[in-house]
Amino acid sequence: MSQDTSYTAEEIAQLLKISKLKVYDLIKKGELPSYRVGKQMRVDASDLEAYKQHSRSNQAAKNTATVAGMATDTVTAAPFSLSDASPVPVLPTLSGSGSPQPSKQAGRSIVITGQDMSLDILATYLERSMPADRPLRSYAGSLDSLIAMYHGESDIVSTHLLDGDTGEYNLPYIRKLLVGFPYIVIHMLARSAGFYVQKGNPKGITSWAHLQQKGLTLINRERGSGARVLLDEQLRLLGISPASLIGYESEENSHLAVAGKVARGEADIGIGIEKAAKIVDGVEFIPLIQEKYDLVMLKKPENRAWIHSVIEILRSTPFRSELSSIHGYDLSESGNVVYETLE
Repeated sequence: MSQDTSYTAEEIAQLLKISKLKVYDLIKKGELPSYRVGKQMRVDASDLEAYKQHSRSNQAAKNTATVAGMATDTVTAAPFSLSDASPVPVLPTLSGSGSPQPSKQAGRSIVITGQDMSLDILATYLERSMPADRPLRSYAGSLDSLIAMYHGESDIVSTHLLDGDTGEYNLPYIRKLLVGFPYIVIHMLARSAGFYVQKGNPKGITSWAHLQQKGLTLINRERGSGARVLLDEQLRLLGISPASLIGYESEENSHLAVAGKVARGEADIGIGIEKAAKIVDGVEFIPLIQEKYDLVMLKKPENRAWIHSVIEILRSTPFRSELSSIHGYDLSESGNVVYETLE
């Protein structure tokens, strides 16, 4: 293996058969040394191999301790796992002359999860305001993002989850998933969500109730996404069985992909946001709801500096000006505190 070989977070996730969020968690904790190339995080093959060797050593120690505990009734081995071990130290890399080089691990990593392009812009502004830290982007759906935060794998979570019973966005889900966590919820933007239909709307679709129309073919979003939750809540309220919808099990992982399927005539209807309909030719957008897109951050002492930076960025004129050029964003309440737990 060449010493010059390096991997992206996605490639490492495939090699280790773990999630991309878990890779970011290992980077954030310093267990997997990394460095930035442009906007992409890379991990050298040698550092990946060192991590694997360390993991094998810990597993061997665990197995030995277990066997020793079984072999004697006077000494009982304590349970041991990788999560109990100290983080892998970031060791200096030796150059050809044997002189140590500076560590590639500087500052802390801030994992931002969500799929809207506004988060990419936020990451750029955050990197400028706190150059010692490294924003990392993970493209996960709203529900999966909150679950990742619960497991300590994400720092800034975006969410647009509708509670059909109350008509409220986000807080009902956040309160249930982050029980016992101190957090703050900041409004980022509002945007219009609804149906993608073919040009001319040949099926005459104008409301959620039209999902009961016979012969419609749907293209769905992946489980855990805000668009999927929106659809499922409307089906529940209307008493429509998902099994009765043709194409309910057919999934795509982005608004653009859903709009594209409708544009090509592979589906009659899809759920998404207005912005994608402005990009994809061959579709029309039927607005049905104004959804709230909020950010969730855990209130830990070590997070205070960048939480303050995020709020200041959302309220800043340059950031709002940049987002205002993107069709479909309502930024009138950007940066407002939606909810904050007590310390």
